[in-house]
Amino acid sequence: MTRIPSPSGCPRVIFVNRFFWPDISATSQVLTDVAFALAANNVPVEIVASRLAYGNPCVRYSANEYRHGVRIHRVATTGFGRAGLWGRAIDYLSFYVSALVKAALVLRKGDVLVVKTDPPLLSVPMRLVAWARGARQINWLQDVYPEIAGLLGFSGFGGTFGRLLAHVRDRSLNASAANVVIGEGMRARLRARGIADSRLTVIENFTDDEAITPLSTTENTLRAEWNYRADTLVVGYSGNLGQAHDLNTMLSAAMLLHQRGRSDIRFLFVGGGAFFADVQSFADTHGLTNIDSRPYQPRERLSESLTAPDIHWISLRPEVEGYLLPSKFYGVLAAGRPTIFIGSPDGEIARILKVNRCGWCFAVGDSAGIADWLCALAADRAAVEQAGVAARRLMDSRYKRRQIIGKWERLLDELR
Repeated sequence: MTRIPSPSGCPRVIFVNRFFWPDISATSQVLTDVAFALAANNVPVEIVASRLAYGNPCVRYSANEYRHGVRIHRVATTGFGRAGLWGRAIDYLSFYVSALVKAALVLRKGDVLVVKTDPPLLSVPMRLVAWARGARQINWLQDVYPEIAGLLGFSGFGGTFGRLLAHVRDRSLNASAANVVIGEGMRARLRARGIADSRLTVIENFTDDEAITPLSTTENTLRAEWNYRADTLVVGYSGNLGQAHDLNTMLSAAMLLHQRGRSDIRFLFVGGGAFFADVQSFADTHGLTNIDSRPYQPRERLSESLTAPDIHWISLRPEVEGYLLPSKFYGVLAAGRPTIFIGSPDGEIARILKVNRCGWCFAVGDSAGIADWLCALAADRAAVEQAGVAARRLMDSRYKRRQIIGKWERLLDELR
């Protein structure tokens, strides 16, 4: 296929995702970092996104903007938000239509179209546009639908309809130039579906490891603002709490510690999501005084927010292992904090923690084991610090922002 290059001599890269800068959602932040980094290296980059904000459906961003060398096209969509399934479905549908039209107008022959998975199955309609416009398509999979919906019990997605959607999705993946997956588990899942291994590339998510650095409890001003003493063991959760995460195990551990009178161990939840309101509801119902909830913090305070806890916890329901990988893990590593993982002991994060000795793993439902372990860690701060040092060492050796951006650059070079 003869390519028509951009004026700079380099094919344009067009990313499509519902959210982009200045939105604070996880998919927005990693996309923003990749797009701005590529543009800084003289790659022509454009974005097709919605005008919505992830955490506030009342906010509307500008329709057209140019930022850090990136041209941003924001399309109009409905804004029912994440409160109800039907409203969310209508928001998805409106973005499919608006983004499809915008991509058809923006794309030129020889461009590279990078399609993320918010909303799900976006690779399917975008494949038609890429084919019609003579563009090469890369699918950047943050999660794998409809399998996740079926496994989480959403009606209709576990039967014939779900299998049909998966088949259509697979055809779009195999017809594309490349598929970027965020972990080895996801690559194995798609390979088992018959996606050609030559079209699967693992490029992990990441965080800004230069902006997020380890801070001691005395250096962290946010921890002081939130009234945590230096000798309090703070167990943190940062980010979205959704259907794929197990919440009850850690909440039950908090209740056990409250019943034991362990006021020196506190639980901090920072973020949002479908289950975030359940945290405070659980605390109020059971009279717990060891649970604190805070909203998403501005990105400029992310380093302080992530280092306010002494330990973070991450969960993933075992049935969806390999279909997604919590991106919050990389922020925890950058902050130099160990992780308690709740999920499959054979899962991807569990294996990484065990090999690199930067955290501990517990099965779903093992609230007593977690409570006992936290009591032991409260008496052995050296173990917490050692695991935190190992976490940052892992970040520096495998997941640095510059390393991951380099993988994107090499992939794009292969398609030129």
